Amino acid sequence: MRETVLASCGCSRAEIARRVCDRLRWFNERGLRKEVGARVALLALERGGWIELPVARNGNGSGQPPHVAQGVPPPQEIVGSVEQLEGVRLERVSDAQHSALWNVLIERYHYLHGWRLSGEQVRYLIVCEAGVLGAVGYGAAALKLAVRDRWIGWDARQRETMRSAVVNNRRLLILPWVRVRNLASRVLSLGGRAVVRDYARLYSRRAVLLETFVESGRFTGASYRAANWQYLGESTGRGRNDRHHQAARAAKAVYVYPLERHFRRTLLGCGR
Repeated sequence: MRETVLASCGCSRAEIARRVCDRLRWFNERGLRKEVGARVALLALERGGWIELPVARNGNGSGQPPHVAQGVPPPQEIVGSVEQLEGVRLERVSDAQHSALWNVLIERYHYLHGWRLSGEQVRYLIVCEAGVLGAVGYGAAALKLAVRDRWIGWDARQRETMRSAVVNNRRLLILPWVRVRNLASRVLSLGGRAVVRDYARLYSRRAVLLETFVESGRFTGASYRAANWQYLGESTGRGRNDRHHQAARAAKAVYVYPLERHFRRTLLGCGR
């Protein structure tokens, strides 16, 4: 990768990411370059002092969201129950304005703050007639997850082949001034249907299982249980890309939600 960067003098960061994909053959199942993953890897290498990237032509190049995004809702208390809100829905992030808004909401109000999702992804703003209520995002599943893999019945080959059919609910944010009963579980139900539709349309991908992690010391997981997600057990506390067992993190509760009846047969490579 370093050689590719050195040989790309005068190119933009986007062009370097494309060249890295071509050099390392980073393509998805549709034959498209995995440019988001390449750009994240390049930023990590630059921060580690391994490479030097050109100055970003758009944005500040710091990996942080813009300080101001049009449409950031001012704090305005919304209380009641989800049945009392009109037009609760998910709006897919599909343009720069909504992307900036989603990023800022996660950065400011989600406890993890980080807003970059890895690989193929879909992001949504949670809205109703009264305005923006929060944000939710889905991305790549965990590379390895012991309790999930045992529950499915995967061996290493099956996991490698079929992991792309599992989608991780990586962010769920209800804005702090929104106190609406059953809103989170309604969003999770809407999200399951949206992921099936949008992964098929955007990535020609059949999503058959959702997974997520809930930090047990901070949250109870009640919203997931109310939306019929199944608790599997605790994670080991490693991060998604911790291949060397070095990234110590808080253990988290693992929940899953099947998106179709015969999901296990599909994930085991048996078809319908």
